[in-house]
Amino acid sequence: MFGTRTSAFLKLSKRDLKYDFPASIVVFLVALPLCLGIAMASGAPLFAGILTGIIGGIVVASISGSPLSVSGPAAGLTVIVLGAIEKLGAYETFILAVLIAGAIQLILGIIKAGMIGNYFPSAVILGMLAAIGITIILKQIPLAFGLTESNAFDFEHGGITAFTNTILSSVNWGATIICFLSLAVLIFWPSIKMLNKIPAPLVVVLLGVGLGFAFQGTSFALNPDHFVSIPVVSSIAEFQGLFIFPDFTQILNKEVWIVAFTIAIIASLETLLSIEAVDKLDPLKRNSPTNRELVAQGIGNITSGLLGGLPMTSVIVRSSANANAGGRTRQSAILHGLWLLVALLAIPSIINLIPLAGLAAILLHTGFKLAKPALFKQMMKKGLDQFIPFVVTIVAIVLTDLLTGVGIGILVATFYILRANMHNAYHLNIKSTDQEDKETAIITLAEEVTFLNKAPIQQKLYNLPKSVKSIVIDGQKSKFIDKDVIDVIKDFEQNALSKGLEIELNDVTYKRKTIQKKQKLKKVV
Repeated sequence: MFGTRTSAFLKLSKRDLKYDFPASIVVFLVALPLCLGIAMASGAPLFAGILTGIIGGIVVASISGSPLSVSGPAAGLTVIVLGAIEKLGAYETFILAVLIAGAIQLILGIIKAGMIGNYFPSAVILGMLAAIGITIILKQIPLAFGLTESNAFDFEHGGITAFTNTILSSVNWGATIICFLSLAVLIFWPSIKMLNKIPAPLVVVLLGVGLGFAFQGTSFALNPDHFVSIPVVSSIAEFQGLFIFPDFTQILNKEVWIVAFTIAIIASLETLLSIEAVDKLDPLKRNSPTNRELVAQGIGNITSGLLGGLPMTSVIVRSSANANAGGRTRQSAILHGLWLLVALLAIPSIINLIPLAGLAAILLHTGFKLAKPALFKQMMKKGLDQFIPFVVTIVAIVLTDLLTGVGIGILVATFYILRANMHNAYHLNIKSTDQEDKETAIITLAEEVTFLNKAPIQQKLYNLPKSVKSIVIDGQKSKFIDKDVIDVIKDFEQNALSKGLEIELNDVTYKRKTIQKKQKLKKVV
């Protein structure tokens, strides 16, 4: 099933490598701080975050059929992971649940459960992308000014004036300068023809490291917590000591299985949503095989659970960075996993020289591309039935979480779908006759007439103009007419006849269709 394609990852495409190599560096630079930040927010070892990113790049991307998707630890799972670790009491027990969750995902992929992602409205998916972009921007603003989340968002004591003074006194102007210069590089560097072959994010990293050194001993000096911080491994023994293995003695623990199923379902939904969104970002408009993606994610989570990593999903932040950086194939995701491994083993001290403000600029730029104003204008032009679910999804995700927000967005989109279906149940045409005060109403039923169309059809029938003296209800084009609708039409027929109106029903029941077809056959014979 997957053998022919999965073996292809061993053969790097030279044609696409010129696009995938620089894109892999961009994804690596974006993924590194995310892996560390998500691990910290999840209450897990920092190494677990990097390990999950490595597995997501090398293992999952090698099996996945998605050309642009990048997998790793997901921000949307942090609350679940944090609660699960506390609930299960030991990290070794938690990673057993991750392993089981991977096995469940593998089964979901084999039984072809990936099609569920195709049933999400495009307005909701685009809203999810924009919401993630806004969330990224909000989360990176403190780092852009050298602030921590606590002093950036503390409104206690003194109201807005005290809050403003706290912010201004806490800003690190060195980090601010690095961030804004980095944003300028990201915006203007690609337009410089002589230099645009060098990836702008790489220039941002080098600029940040250089300014970090230059600001030492000045009022712009950065604090230690303004830099990336990954574990420094000096020997093979230390590296091996970083791995944590699952506690299989807890295999019969009911709580482990509850956590496993929770992670499997939520991670699978997030992956399918991300895959759908990434395909929309793909300039070549390729379609990713969702069942195969679930298999890849399952194997990835099994591997992560075995080695002590976090649960992973296809992550839209890294995937969108990959698409925006010009990635073409899975090579960029695989290479980004290799860079994470190399960074961990060979150059942890150098990686720790990168200012977080520079990485924040990369993420701010990525977030803006996901939530750019042009997207809002585009959705507005499509009509309120697209714009309102789009905006509601954004607001709901920003105020709650990814899955809750998407769920609310789907409910709103469903309302508009049902509303459109109700109004498209029939076509009314009123024709004049030879007599001035006498008109004929021809109601042509739609191809599918369900119980949802009962109310609008009933309302229209009983509110026809008084000048209408003859009514034709035509169901010849209908493949299905709900029995409730047929009852409404028959009741109206009796009501119309009692008032002396002329009424003709044409193929509004299955029985009539059958009889008429038989009569036509007899005439032909």
